[in-house]
Amino acid sequence: MIDLIGDERLDYLLAENLRIIQSPSVFAFSLDAVLLARFAYVPIQKGNIIDLCSGNGVIPLLLSGKTKATITGVEIQERLYHMAERSIKYNRLEDRIHMIHGDVKEITQTLGHGKYDVVTCNPPYFTSSAPSIINENEYLAIARHEILCSLEDVIRTSSQLLRQGGKAAFVHRPERLMDILTLMRQYRLEPKRLRFVYPKAGKEANTILVEGIKNGNSGLKALPPLFVYNYENEYTSEVREILYGKK
Repeated sequence: MIDLIGDERLDYLLAENLRIIQSPSVFAFSLDAVLLARFAYVPIQKGNIIDLCSGNGVIPLLLSGKTKATITGVEIQERLYHMAERSIKYNRLEDRIHMIHGDVKEITQTLGHGKYDVVTCNPPYFTSSAPSIINENEYLAIARHEILCSLEDVIRTSSQLLRQGGKAAFVHRPERLMDILTLMRQYRLEPKRLRFVYPKAGKEANTILVEGIKNGNSGLKALPPLFVYNYENEYTSEVREILYGKK
């Protein structure tokens, strides 16, 4: 049994055979989070992974199917933090996933520097410089806009948390690509892998996936594009496998 609050529902993470608490008025994950969890390189057997801006814990839950490493999630919104905690307990993953209710900007004061092998983050995409477009729903506004943390905060903290040679993986929007690459180099996260995600062939990319190595050598690899839908407006085979697993 699980206690659901308000309009919360219990959804499936089909490829991982897990369940997750979602709420249309508070937080529900997007395809971006699923793509980031698949994109990130993680140690299979052991290690320490941390996910920043965790929301309802979707990325830690997804990563638990790829690795036996210890996974920590950090989320500043208390309601979302409790949603993640309940999902982790429902899936009986308390021994592998630990959530922290905390601020990304201050988390290294609690956790220390250089303790993690992998950092992942699906950060707020939009700056807070245009108040007219910020969602009136406080939960959604904080998740989508740089109200409580900026892109620089996320990348700086990621670098602080990583050990030498550790990896940081981010998902974001193409229009912020130069900001991301510039900040990654500024904070010694050398960009190594980049992938553009397109709604379908012939459309402009609307998502990027990028991974860097702490104090890594220069050399960025551009991976093949990922198309979400085919010409019949159905998921491509790659995206179907990511969402539903191999048949």
